[in-house]
Amino acid sequence: MSEQQEQEQSDKQKYEFRKVIEELKGYQGSGTQLVSIYIPEDKLISDVVAHVTQEHSEASNIKSKDTRTAVQDALTSIKDRLRYYDVRPPDNGLVVFSGAFDTGGGRTDMVTKVLESPPDPIESFRYHCDSEFLTEPLEHMLADKGLFGLIVLDRREANVGWLKGKRVEPVKSASSLVPGKQRKGGQSAQRFARLRLEAIDNFYQEVAGMANDLFVADRHELDGILVGGPSPTKDEFLDGDYLHHELQDMVLGKFDVAYTDESGLYDLVDAADDVLAEHEMLRDKELMEDFFKQLHNGDKATYGFDQTRQNLNMGAVEQLLISEDLRKDVVAYTCENGHDEYELINSNAGTDDHECSRCGATVDADDGEREDAIDHLMQLAEQRGTETVFISTDFEKGEQLLTAFGGVAGLLRYSTGV
Repeated sequence: MSEQQEQEQSDKQKYEFRKVIEELKGYQGSGTQLVSIYIPEDKLISDVVAHVTQEHSEASNIKSKDTRTAVQDALTSIKDRLRYYDVRPPDNGLVVFSGAFDTGGGRTDMVTKVLESPPDPIESFRYHCDSEFLTEPLEHMLADKGLFGLIVLDRREANVGWLKGKRVEPVKSASSLVPGKQRKGGQSAQRFARLRLEAIDNFYQEVAGMANDLFVADRHELDGILVGGPSPTKDEFLDGDYLHHELQDMVLGKFDVAYTDESGLYDLVDAADDVLAEHEMLRDKELMEDFFKQLHNGDKATYGFDQTRQNLNMGAVEQLLISEDLRKDVVAYTCENGHDEYELINSNAGTDDHECSRCGATVDADDGEREDAIDHLMQLAEQRGTETVFISTDFEKGEQLLTAFGGVAGLLRYSTGV
């Protein structure tokens, strides 16, 4: 599988996970009856079943009959789902949600969802019972990803580490032998200043060595490097070209950070929040700039479901642009005269009888085949060798893709006139 195919598969999985999370966040239990279980890949399924069985037994002590019944029903449903797995969960683990949610008027309904192989490994087993499903760990996994190198230093100490997605990982630290500004007795001021500068230079070289050892091997996967510390330390370090030249070119910025121990790495990420947000959306912004340029001054842009779908079928779309917030379904109809047509509707909307746009024959809404719009478009794109890109709505032109262009657009290989 090519790198592009892997990325598209990952994007599709994230989209499907987001849909499920949005659905789960809409459920509310009348008591602590919504059960969430996070299972790491190295956890034995038999151990999880034993834990669920124990929880089922202990739930008999719940005073409220309705809550007691709801929790036990949820745990029974979870045990039934776990029977489909052998010794261990799939890669990266397994998440199971089950419980009775309020539907209004004092009525409830039951839901059970299983999510396999989340984007990141589940780090520890977690059993959670509440009036809401626990979705935050999954939401963190689905946040924009990136790999950044982190360096914080002053003249006393330094720490280097990674920012992987939203997770900071301290890796290496060093303490300096740089003497304070106060000169020891018996040393001339000039000699003391020279020794101090040598010690600073040696320390900067040591810090650069740590960073080079950690980052150079992964430089092609790195999205950038952030450097923090007080002035003038970080400025001297960067201006002195201590880092490997390829790493030096990847520095996204330098930031004032008060602490240079491990906590300083977290402070650095906070200080660089705007830069990181800008970088995460850089490709989205570039693609939308290209789209608007072609829209106004060229002939290789398409937008809207119908037009973009036609161009996809022709194999003319180079990159399919889909808003990550698009929540639509496609209904496929065939009228009595054999004409095929497709209608884009809201995911929670019903369908109505209507006339065929080509011959006017009545089309029965019940005869339509319904599927998720993104699944429909991505399948067409895959068949035509088109790259699919999900566009964030966290910037102006990304928001316009959703609100002004229906959430679907494309950059064309060639002009089609469609």
